[in-house]
Amino acid sequence: MKKIEKTGNQIVFAAEMEESLVNAVRRYIHQIPVLAVDTVEISRNDSPLYDETVAHRIGLIPLKVEKAVNDKSEGKLNLDVKRDGIVYSGDLKGSPKVAYDNIPITTLAKGQELKLTANVKAGTGAEHSKFSPGLMFYRHAIELTLDKSLHDEIRSICPANEVKEKGDKIIVFDDLKKEVTDVCESISHKNKKKTESKATGDLIITIESFGQIDPEDILKKSVEVLKKDLNDLAKSVDKA
Repeated sequence: MKKIEKTGNQIVFAAEMEESLVNAVRRYIHQIPVLAVDTVEISRNDSPLYDETVAHRIGLIPLKVEKAVNDKSEGKLNLDVKRDGIVYSGDLKGSPKVAYDNIPITTLAKGQELKLTANVKAGTGAEHSKFSPGLMFYRHAIELTLDKSLHDEIRSICPANEVKEKGDKIIVFDDLKKEVTDVCESISHKNKKKTESKATGDLIITIESFGQIDPEDILKKSVEVLKKDLNDLAKSVDKA
């Protein structure tokens, strides 16, 4: 496994893995328990949005997961704003903390007020998208063989990618975060040259977190839940 890039809530890495296994891990991201607002009790809403709309927007605000989450995990957030202007997610006070403070909820004019209590519970993305901790997607790493006359043009457009010369050909390695296969094939087609491509065996895997947990932890927890289900399945088979 080779880490390609880590920026904010995203990690990109290359790994030689079976596609079926990576896809299983991807699917099990939606089995990771996280926290989200479940119900909202609004006692006053002078904003231009309906109560249902305010509750829906609050329900989709990512909440930080700072300790282990189980079926009994819960929390409570309060919001009481009377100022003129935008009401942000950071105005929600309580536990757990919001992942981002600057998500707009609604607006208030002078003299208006928004007061509510939000009840938090644990759930999984398979139950509702508000419990989803992030996304995982992948693609095959590709080696592109092109005519050597295209070297300078390819290099100017894809300076970060490895390029090797082989006789009258060049080999471009499309193994970074930015996919360049289409770009190289377009240049080759424009110059009426032939392009050959083949998979290297590696997969370029990207994990993006919505902010509840780190992308590395998304991978670890997804694997943990998958292993648990496989072990439970094996035990059931043994008893059958």
